[in-house]
Amino acid sequence: MPVLEQFLLIAMVHFFAVASPGPDFALILKQSIRYNRRIAIYTSFGIAAGIIVHVTYSLVGIGLLIASDERLFTALKYIAASYFCYIAWHCFKSKKPDNESLTLGSEGSDNNSLTQNDIPKADTTVDNPSAKKAFFSGFLINALNVKATLFFVSLFSVVIAPETLLSIKIAYGAYLVAATAAWFCFLSYMLTQERVRYVLQRKGYILDRVMGLILLLLAIQLVLSDLN
Repeated sequence: MPVLEQFLLIAMVHFFAVASPGPDFALILKQSIRYNRRIAIYTSFGIAAGIIVHVTYSLVGIGLLIASDERLFTALKYIAASYFCYIAWHCFKSKKPDNESLTLGSEGSDNNSLTQNDIPKADTTVDNPSAKKAFFSGFLINALNVKATLFFVSLFSVVIAPETLLSIKIAYGAYLVAATAAWFCFLSYMLTQERVRYVLQRKGYILDRVMGLILLLLAIQLVLSDLN
């Protein structure tokens, strides 16, 4: 597979994986709502640092191991496809929220006319954690995520050929770290926009289902490529 095609596939799969709701997203959501944008961004950098751990053990020795055992290569293909289906399944489970649960403000107010007083504010009475603690929280939740371990090992084993230059592999890893940091920093910024939280509660389920469909198609492609 050409380098450009490898990169585009890695970038696409990583985007849909990182954008899918999970423990990383849940932590950023909590940090954004309970604390502030600064804490959420430091947490985002911690999550990106956790990616370094996954990328490192995915690159060191994995190519030689896969090249020496065709059965292992096939097994990892099916593991990757299964994991993509798992993520897709959770995306499809996303339900449209109950309109009553989204009713804000005083009783009898119009839901379509959201006022500044209707939007919940971040809790300013709690003590904000230090930047170091926020960073470490993000690092741990990603580095210790077993699902992320399976994702990165499967992704690098299936997409990247053993003969790919080490410099290119490192470049892929650097991109994944940078892209993760950029995504969660962007998410932190958006989630600290007070009105955005209300919109996501109402329409976020649509994006989840679209991502689920794309991940399901990627899983089917992996399985069919093994049958050809």
